[in-house]
Amino acid sequence: MFKIIRKEALNPTVTRMVVQAPLIARKALPGQFVILRAGADSERIPLTIADYDREAGTVTVIFQVVGAGTMELNDLAEGESLHDFVGPLGTPSKLDGLKKVAVVGGGVGCAIAYPVAKQLHAQGTEVHSIVGFRSKDLVILEPEFRAVSDKLILMTDDGSYGEKGVVTAPLEQLIQAGENYDEVIAIGPLPMMKFVSLTTKKYGVKTTVSMNTVMIDGTGMCGGCRLTVGGQIKFACVDGPDFDGHLVDFDEAIKRGGTYRDFEAHAREDYCHLMNKEVE
Repeated sequence: MFKIIRKEALNPTVTRMVVQAPLIARKALPGQFVILRAGADSERIPLTIADYDREAGTVTVIFQVVGAGTMELNDLAEGESLHDFVGPLGTPSKLDGLKKVAVVGGGVGCAIAYPVAKQLHAQGTEVHSIVGFRSKDLVILEPEFRAVSDKLILMTDDGSYGEKGVVTAPLEQLIQAGENYDEVIAIGPLPMMKFVSLTTKKYGVKTTVSMNTVMIDGTGMCGGCRLTVGGQIKFACVDGPDFDGHLVDFDEAIKRGGTYRDFEAHAREDYCHLMNKEVE
């Protein structure tokens, strides 16, 4: 069993959870993920490793409470344990040798972008972080990003905090101003990563994206996380989750990502109804 050491609400819908998992903490690298279950009959949830402490033997995950599975996960308290916590899975991000990088994060995707920025900073890379949120009350990890970024630009859709607009605007301004990035690393909603990739493609800047496709087993057997990259079928769980953003078929990935939207909505409603009955 994997004990929850700390639990913290980062905003009204996003939770940070630190889990005792020494074997995973020993091997984890930026870009990898775990698959967990809150209980024996719970949904399998893939979550990117947001941080790890090899000495303490802990792994940090950050998740958005959007469906029945994450609601059940969020109902667990400090001191309780997860039934399953499997990893590290996936291919680590390739960060060696990079001198200057723009890390672009969107929403809860910033939880995945942060460990990448942290590793780049630790190895001496110049890091420019651009992070975007819908509004001020949804901002997460600002102090953490400031600590590992040579430049931090924070955007909100409504202008309630930082600069108003989308992340592609300051990214393009920086490129046009002469910032020669070895690579742009974009992590967030699929539409955001699509438009970051379209922006950088105009300037020939290498761009890596982290694909958050539907995933079940995390070992390449089910094929649920398949996507098209450069005209070839790839599996996010074993070939990724990092891919060349200029080669990903985002339109296909976005369409497939909405396949289970109605089912997810029904599952969320059923879980809320069940919890309300138990309270009564």
